Amino acid sequence: MTRRNCSGFSLIEVLVALAIFALMSVLAYQALASSMSNAQALGERMDRLRSIQQAMQFLGRDLVQTAPRPVRNALTEGSRPALLVAPGSDFALEVTHAGWPNPAGLPRGTMQRSAYRIEDGRLVRLHWNALDVPLNSEPVATVLLEDVESLYFRFFLGDGQWSEQWPPTGTGGPAALSLRPRLVEVVLTLPDEGELRRFFEITP
Repeated sequence: MTRRNCSGFSLIEVLVALAIFALMSVLAYQALASSMSNAQALGERMDRLRSIQQAMQFLGRDLVQTAPRPVRNALTEGSRPALLVAPGSDFALEVTHAGWPNPAGLPRGTMQRSAYRIEDGRLVRLHWNALDVPLNSEPVATVLLEDVESLYFRFFLGDGQWSEQWPPTGTGGPAALSLRPRLVEVVLTLPDEGELRRFFEITP
């Protein structure tokens, strides 16, 4: 009777194979983790850019549709300008604008009074359901963008001159309350993006 020669893996060969398999598994896991991390970072980046774009769209829409309609000041019984950017104001911007949708056909106009300001590092848009706001009326607030450093505006006066407030210095009287610029520069400063500048032309 002839004994067949039996061949197999030695213990060392098995250990080497296991070591190679473990190394390949670690490398594959690291590559997967890196890919997942990059995908998450990309998703967060895209969400941030969408939020920035949406905030600029809100600002641009309200500015482009600025209406020459002052509103009654409930505190002083005077009027506030249709467009107001002034030092010491509670808001970075106040504006009366057209374009307020009314899909339900409610008995109201299509103009709206909106305002923007920075609250705790967030860009907030506020709007009122009436143009001539009663003293006890609370605005509806919408957070447009997180992590914001500052927001300011410049208004083109012509001849290369700009003003950082509106109505511009030196204007007064009833006509100034309805005064509108032709071009507005919006400067939004973010810690991760730096200064973002957009120009909006006011509809005549």
